Amino acid sequence: VQLVESGGGLVQPGRSLRLSCAASGFTFSSYTMNWYRQAPGKERELVATISSAGGSTNYADSVKGRFTVSRDNAKNTVYLQMNSLKPEDTAVYYCAAARGYKMMASYWGQGTQVTVSS
Repeated sequence: VQLVESGGGLVQPGRSLRLSCAASGFTFSSYTMNWYRQAPGKERELVATISSAGGSTNYADSVKGRFTVSRDNAKNTVYLQMNSLKPEDTAVYYCAAARGYKMMASYWGQGTQVTVSS
């Protein structure tokens, strides 16, 4: 099983980034996918969730209206489009696969760093 995030980097406030998470080794289309983030010295935060078929999404209040989660089950990939980035969005972002909504993640990626700074 592998979850491999990509797309992180350094970006100025107000700009956009799109994270990708490529999955392999399990039946991706059967899993709810989550994006988490963890900033230095802070607890891990659930940022966005998308249901297995992609028909339902949920967001943390801190990113609602700015971030969009989507998935392509044909490509075994989940995305996180991040717009209007703020310095407080700086964190390591992780994707995680769970068997259902609000269930503990079964699989985790290694994370990708997002730094928002001028």
